[in-house]
Amino acid sequence: MSSSGMSRSRRCAIASRLNASAEAAGGASSRGRPKKQAAAAVATSGPRWVEYDEEPQAGEKRYDVFINHRGVDTKRTVARLLYDRLVGADGGSGIRAFLDNMSMRPGDRLDDQIGAAIRDCAVAVAIFSPHYCDSEYCLRELAMLVESRKTIIPIFYDIKPSDLVLPQAVVQSTTHHPRDIERFKFALREAKNTVGLTYDSATGDLAELVSLAAGAVLDQMEKLEITQGRPAMIMSRL
Repeated sequence: MSSSGMSRSRRCAIASRLNASAEAAGGASSRGRPKKQAAAAVATSGPRWVEYDEEPQAGEKRYDVFINHRGVDTKRTVARLLYDRLVGADGGSGIRAFLDNMSMRPGDRLDDQIGAAIRDCAVAVAIFSPHYCDSEYCLRELAMLVESRKTIIPIFYDIKPSDLVLPQAVVQSTTHHPRDIERFKFALREAKNTVGLTYDSATGDLAELVSLAAGAVLDQMEKLEITQGRPAMIMSRL
């Protein structure tokens, strides 16, 4: 987060839009459908026009929150739902979250955009899922987040912390430098030792998971504001 903090307009937007977002989510789950089904309906609705993140104002960081995830497992579920919850239905909450398919435009270079988003963010959400450790992109992002000493909120989605083990195919691959293998292993160990949220898709409530994750993000953002010697500027909860 920018050392100068959020602009007044962003602070006001957070106070109003996050409450509205929570009310909208509650309304969807109260109209005769369980919360899990309501959340799933949002995630699986038909194609829609992609509205990319707005440009930051002069002097502001572009992103506050980085969402690290394995697309094949979570892009259409918790990753997108959490992104929508954080930024608000129309992008007006004041929180800027990075989600690859929502935050990058055709022609953007992956390494440049992801690296900049990680440098900008104050908080990261790492969504660990069954195929997460098979992805070099996921592992590199996690390593960068750990090495940058970012605050990371883990979500263990259909896996346990003990499942975070680097696959032998990655360890034995000749395409990875030994130094990178050690970076990946270290980052996964750090994630195992960080308190997170757990979710079982067979029995869990997806809407509840999204609410808990969004609340954890705001808690950490407030702590960082206080730590940096500024008053907490996020006065509401999702």
